[in-house]
Amino acid sequence: MRDRITLVGAGLAGSLLSVYLAKRGFQVDVYERRSDMRRVQIVAGRSINLALSTRGIHALKDVGLHEKIMKIAIPMKGRMIHSVDGELTFQRYGKDDTEVIYATSRADLNKELMTEAEAYGNVRIHFGQRCTGMNLETGELLLCDEYTGKEKPVQAGTVIGTDGSASVIRLEMQKIGRFNFSQSYLEYGYKELVIRSGPKSEFLLERHALHIWPRGTYMLIALPNIDGSFTCTFFFPFEGQPSFESLDNKNKVHDFFQQQFPDAVELMPTLLDDYFSNPIGSMVTIRCTPWYVTNKVVLLGDAAHAIVPFFGQGMNCAFEDCTYLDERMARHGSDWENVFREYETLRKVNADAIADLALENFVEMRDHVANPKFLLKKEVEQALHARYPNRFIPKYSMVTFHRIPYSVAREKGRIQDTILAQLCESIDNVESIDWKHADSLVQSYEQ
Repeated sequence: MRDRITLVGAGLAGSLLSVYLAKRGFQVDVYERRSDMRRVQIVAGRSINLALSTRGIHALKDVGLHEKIMKIAIPMKGRMIHSVDGELTFQRYGKDDTEVIYATSRADLNKELMTEAEAYGNVRIHFGQRCTGMNLETGELLLCDEYTGKEKPVQAGTVIGTDGSASVIRLEMQKIGRFNFSQSYLEYGYKELVIRSGPKSEFLLERHALHIWPRGTYMLIALPNIDGSFTCTFFFPFEGQPSFESLDNKNKVHDFFQQQFPDAVELMPTLLDDYFSNPIGSMVTIRCTPWYVTNKVVLLGDAAHAIVPFFGQGMNCAFEDCTYLDERMARHGSDWENVFREYETLRKVNADAIADLALENFVEMRDHVANPKFLLKKEVEQALHARYPNRFIPKYSMVTFHRIPYSVAREKGRIQDTILAQLCESIDNVESIDWKHADSLVQSYEQ
């Protein structure tokens, strides 16, 4: 059993991790609740498109999949802000076109990862097998066959829970005592909508941008797909005025979108059908500790640290988990207790940090991106980065274009916010920056 590893969940994290493990020669069994998405049609309507960035790209390069995935990814150079009257404002993500993020289909990426995993003779993915429990003393998994309804026990080797925010493995760990767990749901939900491609499969909006319609207490976003369409996500309060609760018929939905998102509505001929056929998704932040039990089981990805999607780091963070776990295996081999202990020590503090940053970025995207003071702050931030390229790296860049630990990015970002607030307090444009003052602030920031 020493070289046999069992994964529960063949989503993005589980599929990538199975490739890492296969490359190290382990015998890997992956049990997945869903049917094989490469052979059956996926039920759409509850997906937030992915934004692949440096941490995720690093992991894909590790396993030799980077070039293949780049063929199905679209670079996004920045945010395109849509005002109510249709005015467009572009906000670049990085210093130039070398710093971009990539729109990627969750389903297409998952399929490629599963196919790569199965290309190794030591990985087997068992579909339609829902894990209903685990005996942490014996290491036995209880599985329910989704096709027959029959339950069966399976004697597993070392178990890794990659079964998402509703993790059954984590639930079993909670039963052993002294397990800290918290979950916090946003009072906002999301609904998937779509902007179709043009008659010749052309993009009807700027292709290389993440589009945002910020409206204070809610927003609409759109990410490009390789077929010319855009997957849109409408983030909206569950209750109140306005809310999902209040938009309860087609007339109300039509009038609301026509008033708030007029330039998007004209590109969404299936808006009303999509709105009423697609479910409302919820968003949760999950924190827990410990992530492992001796040498028997460990959590990874959303099972250990689900976060809200507003920094585009959910997948990237989970992929970085895989990288860190692989690095611990390179150091300790199959000494799983040491592997798991060091992995948790390195990742827990950073998972908590990106959870905080994602919540903060929700407010930024929803409330601030169209605010002139915010725009000035961003201009000053880029000016500081240009003047001190290695000394003042913007928080967004630290998170997205570097592999600087999330906890370091969070702390440096807070200091940067203080510097920017002081520099922007008495100026109206970048040309008015007092560079002597800026030099002294940055110097004190470094100390």
